[in-house]
Order: sequence, then structure tokens, then C-alpha cells
Amino acid sequence: MAEKGRVCVTGAGGYIASWVVKLLLSKGYIVHGTVRDPSDEKNAHLKKLEKASENLKLFKADLLEYEALCSAFEGCDGVFHTASPVPPTTVANPEVELMEPAVKGTLNVLKACAEAKVKRVVVVSSGAAVDMNPRWPKGKVKDEACWSDKEYCRATKNWYCLSKTEAESAAFEYAQTSGLDVVTVCPTLVLGPILQSTINASSLVLIKILKGTVLTLYPIY
Repeated sequence: MAEKGRVCVTGAGGYIASWVVKLLLSKGYIVHGTVRDPSDEKNAHLKKLEKASENLKLFKADLLEYEALCSAFEGCDGVFHTASPVPPTTVANPEVELMEPAVKGTLNVLKACAEAKVKRVVVVSSGAAVDMNPRWPKGKVKDEACWSDKEYCRATKNWYCLSKTEAESAAFEYAQTSGLDVVTVCPTLVLGPILQSTINASSLVLIKILKGTVLTLYPIY
């Protein structure tokens, strides 16, 4: 199969990202994947994917490391930005643990994409950036005009929802000023077979359901 192009997936070891990597490889793409540590066992499943040995290259990169992102995006036609912290529980320092990597990390990704002349960036946002809006009319379909209320998220300590809202709005603002082709998707709860060996936040929801324990908002989105 002829190479279709070169695409990067940030946070390649994550649940959605792993399936994106698998699909891209199966379609004949050369895939760059960013992970915090390529040698970490939790990323071993990526190297076992079909065509991974010849068409997958893992890059050591953190969302706050701009130069590392530039290296990963070099030569790529497209980027799937899936990397963002998804805490299974509450966090002690939301500004550092959630807000900075989500918002500044997204902007770093977009700036690096612009520098690398990437043709299109797909930012994986979340239903969390849409749903937390108590003023939205009851029964009205939530569309592109509906955003989670940032002040409401802060007041209710829904830090994950705030981080995704801030990150997506920042992405669109950057796209408008830079001309970079940016689109977003807003998945909610994603369930299905997992490729990695570790439990992700979505699977944790299913485990909690099976155990009959109380759910929190964090894993749902």
C-alpha cells in the first residue's frame, strides 16, 4: 500500500489516540506519535500494532515542550491533538495539573503546527466544553453556539470542564488569527475495547457502574 501521507497523533498512548494510530496505520499513513516516554511499558501496545514496525515513530514530547512538538510535527500533513489530562478524580492543583497543559499545551501544539506548515489540525475537545451551561434553554439542541459557562465551571469546581472549554476556545481564537485550518470534535463518554494495558478514565466509568459506586463528572466527559 502506497504511503498516503504523514500524520502525528499527540498523546498517542491514550485510549482514543491509540485507536486513531491503529486506523491511520491500517490506511497506509506514516504516523508520528508523541508520548512522555517511548520506552514506558504503557506504550508497548503501540509498537505491536500492524505496520507499526515500519510506519510508526514515537517521539518523546510533553505538551509544554515546544521544541519537542516541533520535531514531532516536522514533515506532517495533519495532526490529531488528543493529548490532555483527564483525571479520574479531583485534583489538588487544577491550574497546574489541568489548565496549563490543556490550554498552553494546545496553543503550543497549534503554534508548532503552523511553523511546520501542517495542513489541518483536529483538536479532540470534549462534551465537557459544551454541556456545563445552566442558562441554555431547556430542550434546545446544543450546537456550536453552546459553550460551557466558564464562571459556572469555576464556581462548581468542574476544573476538567473548564480546562476543555478554555482549550477549545483558545484553539479557535488562534485559528482565526493565524489562518491555521483547525477543526474540533467533542466526544462524551467513549467506551469499547482498549488497546493499552492501563485503565483509562472512560473504562473506569464502566468499572464503577459494574461495582455500583458513585460516578463523578470527571470521567464522564
